[in-house]
Amino acid sequence: MSNRRSLEIDGVTHGKTPIPQGAKIGPFVFSSAIAGIDPSTGSIPSDPKRQVQLVFQHVRSFMKNAGGSPDDIGKMTVYLADEQYRDLVNEEWVKMFPDPASRPARHSTVSQLRNGALVQVEITAVIDSTRE
Repeated sequence: MSNRRSLEIDGVTHGKTPIPQGAKIGPFVFSSAIAGIDPSTGSIPSDPKRQVQLVFQHVRSFMKNAGGSPDDIGKMTVYLADEQYRDLVNEEWVKMFPDPASRPARHSTVSQLRNGALVQVEITAVIDSTRE
């Protein structure tokens, strides 16, 4: 039996597709694309600032469900529907990672996103197994 475990975020799904929000294998954590879905409605709000806030809220929840925290993130890939949303991401980025000497690697790219998403992220993390 695999030691892989699927990870989810309460109130956030990939619809009817059989895809978890991420997976954990040993200390390694990998997310699927995390979008700014409002868990109370199941939809993506049209307000870009709210979408970005929800994305980072979901990252916190995802990492908690994985047994860690944002401090365990090694890399975040950011997908933007348009370059104009980069400043909104940077605002939440600095809130999540206030210490410039301790931030994960990050790559951002402009990409066509689905279902009204303006921003999505994927994360890779390593969680110290002695904390579980």
